Amino acid sequence: MGEKRIGVCNLCEAICGLELTVEGRDVVAVRGHAADPLSRGHVCPKGVAIADVYADPDRLRRPVRRVGEGAGARWEEIGWDEAFDLVADNLARVVREHGDDALALYLGNPNAHSLGSMTHGTAMAKSFRTRNRYSATSVDQLPHQLVAHLMFGHQLFLPVPDIDRTSWFLVVGANPMASNGSLMTVPDFPQRVRDLRARGGRMVVLDPRRTETAKVADEHHFVRPGSDAWVLLAMLHVLTTEVSPDDLPTVPSYVDGLGTVVDLVADVTPELAESMSGLPAGEVRRLARELLAADGGVVYSRIGVSAGPWGTVCQWAVNCLNILTGNLDRVGGAMFTTPAIDAVGTGLIGRGHHDVWRSRVRGLPETAGELPVAALREEIETPGEGQVRALLTVAGNPVLSTPDGARLDRALDGLDFMAAVDIYVNETTRHADVILPPTTALERDHYDLVFHLLAVRNTARFTPAVFEKEADQRHDWQIFREITLRTAARLGRRAPLRKRLVQRARLTASPTLLVAGLLRRGTSGVTLKKLRARPAGIDLGPLRGGQLPGRLPSRDRRIDLAPPLVVEDVVRLAAAAAPDEGLLLIGRRHQRDCNSWMHNSERLTRGRARHQLLMNPADLAVRELADGARVRVTSRTGTVEVEVAASDDLMPGVVSLPHGYGHAREGVLMTRSREVPGVSANDLTDPELLDVSGNAALNGVPVEVTAAG
Repeated sequence: MGEKRIGVCNLCEAICGLELTVEGRDVVAVRGHAADPLSRGHVCPKGVAIADVYADPDRLRRPVRRVGEGAGARWEEIGWDEAFDLVADNLARVVREHGDDALALYLGNPNAHSLGSMTHGTAMAKSFRTRNRYSATSVDQLPHQLVAHLMFGHQLFLPVPDIDRTSWFLVVGANPMASNGSLMTVPDFPQRVRDLRARGGRMVVLDPRRTETAKVADEHHFVRPGSDAWVLLAMLHVLTTEVSPDDLPTVPSYVDGLGTVVDLVADVTPELAESMSGLPAGEVRRLARELLAADGGVVYSRIGVSAGPWGTVCQWAVNCLNILTGNLDRVGGAMFTTPAIDAVGTGLIGRGHHDVWRSRVRGLPETAGELPVAALREEIETPGEGQVRALLTVAGNPVLSTPDGARLDRALDGLDFMAAVDIYVNETTRHADVILPPTTALERDHYDLVFHLLAVRNTARFTPAVFEKEADQRHDWQIFREITLRTAARLGRRAPLRKRLVQRARLTASPTLLVAGLLRRGTSGVTLKKLRARPAGIDLGPLRGGQLPGRLPSRDRRIDLAPPLVVEDVVRLAAAAAPDEGLLLIGRRHQRDCNSWMHNSERLTRGRARHQLLMNPADLAVRELADGARVRVTSRTGTVEVEVAASDDLMPGVVSLPHGYGHAREGVLMTRSREVPGVSANDLTDPELLDVSGNAALNGVPVEVTAAG
């Protein structure tokens, strides 16, 4: 029968509770844990496949060193001490010979899903004095974090839709049916939508593709990629110009800058929005008035606009819409969580900052201590003082995940040294000299420090490791500790004694011990002992309204509706040219995909192919292309060949490639992934196309599609 154990799926932001059946060290069944107060028994295919990662024969379990170059390179296992010393020796050597900025760090998306990465990985990153820090943030949600910092005073003080009580839900460029929510931890989204409709509510979706979410919505409207900003600003125009002031809620006294907002949107009429987006002016007006009239309504945007040319303006406009309609900090609107560990209020995660320094080559501003990852390739290739000569990646695959990945792929060969903390030899780590593999999710304790901050219900859950790690394995936090301490010793930099003792204590304490201390500092009454006694988690209740201004992290407890950076970008938007008539490329994600790294699971990749370029039948006909034909897709930066599939789900003039494909590269040691057809969309995306935040504009990329020769 097997033994039942409680687990957690931390592959995506939904953090669903799991019930696993194990026999010895094998997982024989996985299902959702019905007693979990947040996920309520929901599980998607990725949750079941978490056992595939644990058992994957291609997964590295001990350190490996690359021997040889090019096609003849091979990997040999080495001991942990030898591996740690190799990494520390070479990182220290590069820093001594070329300066602090010669070392670059790249942190991939899974770091936000690992307790050890949050407690110890951040400490490791801060121990290096380099300005060349990069992460997946700048190909994902950087506009949200920058706007939160500018408006509210903290980069992760992010309002989330109160989906369980809202009556009117506008979704812009997001697909939670596939993603399970993003910057909105919302497991069991399908049931929550059914509940929304059952209580008489409505969901409206704006997207250039009829997504899985659009198909279950009450309304879906096509909008041209990159044009969402005009629609959102035009909705603000309706509220501030066409609606009687007597019909608007009173803006809270702690909100500044309303007059500037009125001036900024004065000329952004619904008619202008229609000309830029294709959404009829009458629909823009109706949506604005329905939001205003709703008894608890909310606007939510995500990757479709975050990774667009005007992501910062869009997210600012979303916040302004929620504020001006009285829906911020209101039941059914955009609300703030009160987690058991408040990583914002306690200062565990920093407030953030912007433009404190700039990249060496292009002069791109940092945000929260990180440069846009679109600059990484040029910082490696361009000679001169501060040139990146060594790279440490942690759970990241920027060759598939960042703009012009093919050129970054070539640039990595020019590094003096590269190390990776990863469980796979993938498209990026195949360039490493040393790979240090951590344990996987089922072998380590977990408490979610980030996504409890973004959940649609307040809960707390601690999940002990399902399996004890083997003696010759290391947790990620143990790897970070050794890299930090051994590299510091070789650099010979002696910080003040107190600082050294604090750092060593923090790095030596386990993540679980640190969580216990953080819980004791909170006010929820939740302790680690209580969580161990209730492994399904503790329900702390629905999101609470009326928290502002007291919980605002800004030093003056005020909201700034008119940050100068955003004001300048709205002015820049006003001068933007009308859209051309060419094809625009957008990405897409499937529920069975997890960025660039879950294609080694057979159960997630079997069945119908999902790699094709989707294209409207009318666009195929104009180009005399047949459904199923092999086509050539060309952008400013590159060309790929892939099968095309006709789909009425695409707005005319728009084509779509999924994210995270393109594994058949020399040296990739992921057997199943190499068999999955498809190409990398990021061989087409352009590192020159950036939002003002520095986030890559991965959507709305101009392309041409022709028959393959």
